[in-house]
Amino acid sequence: MSQYTTGELAKACGVTVRTVQYYDTRGILTPGALTEGGRRLYSEDDLKKMKIICFLRDTGLSLNTIGQLLAEEDPGSVISILLERQKTELIGEIDDRSEKLKKLEDLEKGLKVLQNGSEFSIETIGDAAKLMENKKKRSKMLRTMLLAGLPITALQWFSIILWIKKGVWWPFLVWVALAIPFGVIASLYYYRHTAYICPQCHEVFRPKFREVFFAAHTPKTRKLTCTKCGHHGYCVETWGGDGE
Repeated sequence: MSQYTTGELAKACGVTVRTVQYYDTRGILTPGALTEGGRRLYSEDDLKKMKIICFLRDTGLSLNTIGQLLAEEDPGSVISILLERQKTELIGEIDDRSEKLKKLEDLEKGLKVLQNGSEFSIETIGDAAKLMENKKKRSKMLRTMLLAGLPITALQWFSIILWIKKGVWWPFLVWVALAIPFGVIASLYYYRHTAYICPQCHEVFRPKFREVFFAAHTPKTRKLTCTKCGHHGYCVETWGGDGE
């Protein structure tokens, strides 16, 4: 089995030597062996793990989150779904760029059909397109929540600064009176429009609000129990419909 030095591993993954060393100090990627001189040696499995870490970093996950995922009993299942979603996103970007070309081709086919006296038909939307549409809806929901929360956040900082600088405390009470109901409404809105994909059976499910609220989570996953197969682990968030 091949072995790689720190420099060779860094080159194979397109990162710096310092990055590999940093992941080692964080305990995310430890070398499989050490030479008598103390040089780190990494195996083929370490190389594969490093590539997975680089991918997860590219998706925007923090090192703490990556460490949690890799510590799971079956991290491959969660990462597999993330890979599928990343692939779907890339396909969506390609589809967006080729949309005009596709419309021209459909129009050309339609004209030929009309010339032959037949009806023009439109292709139905496939599963991949549906997934992309769900992603767009979820992104729109998150942007809506962010914009709605900006005034509350601004009031929070204003009231804290006013309290510290001027000793005026009542604006902070106003913020508390507004922040609590806003937090409840925002949490319910998020819950009603979010579902989760089980990494084991791939069931799309919505657990009880209490479990979602108190579950450990990352920006794209939440540690839940699947309502179909009973698997307990990090499940991938997705659009959950119109909250009905």
